[in-house]
Amino acid sequence: MPQIPIRDVSLFVKVTGQGYPLLLMHGGPGADHLTMSPFKRCADQFRLVFYDHRCNGRSVGAPVTSMTWENLTADADALREHLGFDRWAVLGHSFGGMVALEYGLRYPQSLSHLLLVDTCGDTRWVQVNAPVVLAQRGFKPETVDTARRFFNGQIAPEQMTRAIMTFSRAYYHHLTPWLLAHEVALGMRMKSQPEAQVFGFSQLLKGWTVMDRLGEISAPTLVMAGRDDFQFPPEHQSELAAGIPNARLEIIERAGHNAPTERPTEVMAAVRRFLADANAPAKQMSSG
Repeated sequence: MPQIPIRDVSLFVKVTGQGYPLLLMHGGPGADHLTMSPFKRCADQFRLVFYDHRCNGRSVGAPVTSMTWENLTADADALREHLGFDRWAVLGHSFGGMVALEYGLRYPQSLSHLLLVDTCGDTRWVQVNAPVVLAQRGFKPETVDTARRFFNGQIAPEQMTRAIMTFSRAYYHHLTPWLLAHEVALGMRMKSQPEAQVFGFSQLLKGWTVMDRLGEISAPTLVMAGRDDFQFPPEHQSELAAGIPNARLEIIERAGHNAPTERPTEVMAAVRRFLADANAPAKQMSSG
């Protein structure tokens, strides 16, 4: 570690903490595991597995066209086997939540608990509805158009950072100076892969939905999002939770799309509470 050969790629992986294993799937596409850093405060109770999806962050070895649902989920399950876990809980944020949903549908035997944070089961919410929400919130027409092109993979890789900065404050309930400084610092440390962002939104996510398959998810599930999430608003979170058997819905007040960063205390408490109530700790399950 941190580079682990998995299938046809070399995944960047960091494991920390003690306890029941919890895999953390980062958002993007095109971002990396550092966006999941707020969850480090759960390391006192869980064995946290941070990693970069193939073609994202510091993971290398395969062309961006290999970023398919089949490969993304197979990578995760091969990583589980490599680390020696029988089953584990999986938490996905944003794009990572979509991968987590696909993982739950494809590898139910490997999944003990599913945690979906600021994510969706149908990408029309971000590709069609999110620009509408930005317009309703008073963003300028040119900014709304930039967001629409961004979320549909229609912006050149070299223009990604500048584009997202035009609507970055929409990611938060209130973009304080501290959060702005955090965002800038994270951007400097993060290994971005803009080609993965373009491919992801223009190819992988185009027309993607699992809303008609949610009933197949058998693991206890937590659906959680910020009240002001402009990409995946509370009305979709309600649909998502209603479609999954045994799902719990938690809406985080005074938070936007980056609820774990904006309201870490509330988010981590919800994660701990859900896993405790759902009997995930090692008392009840083998971790391999």
